[in-house]
Amino acid sequence: MPYRRNEIALRSATVGPVTPPLEDLLSHAFPADFDSVFEGSSTQRSTIGCIIPAYNEEESIAQVIEGLLTQTRVPDVIHVVVNNTSDQTVALASQYAGPHEITTELGEQFTEVFVHDIGKNPDKKVGALNYGYSLVEGYDYLLGVDGDTIAEARAVEYLETEIINDSRIGGISAIYSIDNKPFKGLASFLISGQRSQFAAFNLQNLLRGRNMAVLGGQFSIFSTHALREVMEQNHQTTPWVKDSEVEDSLLSLQIKSAGYLTKISPFARADVGGMTTLSGLDAQQVKWTYGAIELMWPGQRGDTKGQPLHPNLRIRWFENFGMLTNLFVRIAFLLLLAGSLSLSAFVFSPWWLLPIGMAVLLNLRMALTMESRTRKDILFAVLIVPAEIYMWIRLSHFARAWTRFLSKKKVDNWAMQAKAEKGGGFGHWTPAIVTLAVLVAVAVIWMMLGPVVQSSILWVGWPIVGVVTVLQTLMMFTKLFRRQHGYKV
Repeated sequence: MPYRRNEIALRSATVGPVTPPLEDLLSHAFPADFDSVFEGSSTQRSTIGCIIPAYNEEESIAQVIEGLLTQTRVPDVIHVVVNNTSDQTVALASQYAGPHEITTELGEQFTEVFVHDIGKNPDKKVGALNYGYSLVEGYDYLLGVDGDTIAEARAVEYLETEIINDSRIGGISAIYSIDNKPFKGLASFLISGQRSQFAAFNLQNLLRGRNMAVLGGQFSIFSTHALREVMEQNHQTTPWVKDSEVEDSLLSLQIKSAGYLTKISPFARADVGGMTTLSGLDAQQVKWTYGAIELMWPGQRGDTKGQPLHPNLRIRWFENFGMLTNLFVRIAFLLLLAGSLSLSAFVFSPWWLLPIGMAVLLNLRMALTMESRTRKDILFAVLIVPAEIYMWIRLSHFARAWTRFLSKKKVDNWAMQAKAEKGGGFGHWTPAIVTLAVLVAVAVIWMMLGPVVQSSILWVGWPIVGVVTVLQTLMMFTKLFRRQHGYKV
């Protein structure tokens, strides 16, 4: 594809906060096995080819490229693969095209930036990734970077150092978060919720032996040797397949199945682009959940094996079971509360405050675990209401994804996400409308029942909800006092 080359003078300022060298990080109170992560680090020079799949990224693409050019370990080549774009992404990225000689504390480095506009691409991001892979498959490692992800200055150095020194690693991911400083109003609330969600996901993976269930495409390094093995074992011509809703989850599963480790770095960090609208967040989360269900469920789309007990999928089953439990407890509590009030039979017990208090403490501990926490993160955790509203939003995504899956209706979730991010679509209101309709129907049915039947329902329902809530509270208690080994997310 045609591209334009321009030499530019690099900006002197680095992108993002300055990160400390390895020896300073290793002095922190991490587990003992951390000392061996970089012990006896190899001085062997590897080669890294970077791919940036970009779709309408005019607001962020310049910062992303600058963030890579100001790394302490600069990728040997950077390919910006622009697909289906309708904005100025190509023009802005092309300002950085060409060779760059860069001096960092690791010495003189050379890289070259190429910009490829592949035009209309029916395979969307997957097509851009596979196009990029064809350009860097001869390199030792492939660095995948989303077009809205800005990494801290040592992120590539940290990822490369660890993957070079452990041949068992097929891919390793940075810790992801979202910069919440520029946002206000609804966008700020949604970003705070996503930051908390990312933090919980990252910490969960760190505490599971740093096994990363999903090597997110936002900022991950892959061994090209491992990718070739995956392609051979699964009879694929490309690493990423176009008929998966979650191409990164499927590839991570395949890398693990090929006998490699999928890890998360305790040091490398990157800020990703967050969703600032309800419709955009809904489309993204429904696509992620729907894709995960397809991986868990046997025989979907004809080519996924459906391995519910696979190590990278067990955590997904736990997540889905947890969301189902949260949905049941909240809906059942509201219905039983309304029924009790209608009979003047509700008696308040202070014990019901215990799970709320436990949830606040757990949210607060999670906020304090964030490396770049702000006042917004603390308030989101302790004010109860914001976290609870965000949980209801997540529950709507969960219900929408499972409903769409069980209906067996085939939809293009990629296209729906793109439409939602542009402000189109009202599907995210569907759960609220359906819930309201169900509540009205339940209220009508409740009034048609006799007092004896109503009392019997309350007599059976409250103990069930009570038992489930107690079990949930015990789980929160366990997480609250679980050792975190000095990890920061």
